[in-house]
Amino acid sequence: MNKFRITGLALAASLSLAACETAPPTIQQGPDAELSFDGLHKVDNSAAREAWARPDLDLSSYTKLMLVSSGFEYRQAKNLGRTTTERSRGGPYYLDEDRRARFEALVGEVFREEMGKIQNWEFTTEPGPDVLMVRGALLDIVTFVPDMRTMSGNTDLYITSVGEATLVLELRDSQSGTILARSIDRRAAERMGGQMMNANTVTNAAEVRRLIRFWGQRLRENLDAFAAR
Repeated sequence: MNKFRITGLALAASLSLAACETAPPTIQQGPDAELSFDGLHKVDNSAAREAWARPDLDLSSYTKLMLVSSGFEYRQAKNLGRTTTERSRGGPYYLDEDRRARFEALVGEVFREEMGKIQNWEFTTEPGPDVLMVRGALLDIVTFVPDMRTMSGNTDLYITSVGEATLVLELRDSQSGTILARSIDRRAAERMGGQMMNANTVTNAAEVRRLIRFWGQRLRENLDAFAAR
């Protein structure tokens, strides 16, 4: 199988997650390349669970970013976790509209904080020939923490993970909508080292912040590094 080797920096920037493997990211080429449903070529040695890109990927003509949200999608769950029996199942637990709204507001706040630190790009809300669209979505969101306000009996709950989500990031040409690259990464909002923690509103928010900041920081740093190069 032929592979087109581009700089690890450029590809890491294009896929928004820095590669941690020894080998640099490479886009598969040739007739044997693995293709996505929309014709992107698989990227080997990506830090994300899956990554795909156009074989002729080139971001050198872009100087501005247009951030677009594709929204949030939650895994269906009916367990409310109100009783000891319900909590013993370990989740995932049901998220009502209020908890979803607070979660989405927190995600937006942290992501805006991180992207606000970017140095080598301008932000815009309008498409243009030099505008790169970054479109993101959080999918299959689950929580392992019941609604603490409705719990009966002993409210002490110790967990290793607040929840999980899959981040899907796409880079597109803002004018044509042509997709240039996509990364898919699933991670847990959990304390480093997998240590047990007491679930409460403070620790829950802290772990969500940690995860979203990780994703936002990687995106910002890699896009900045690419632009500087």
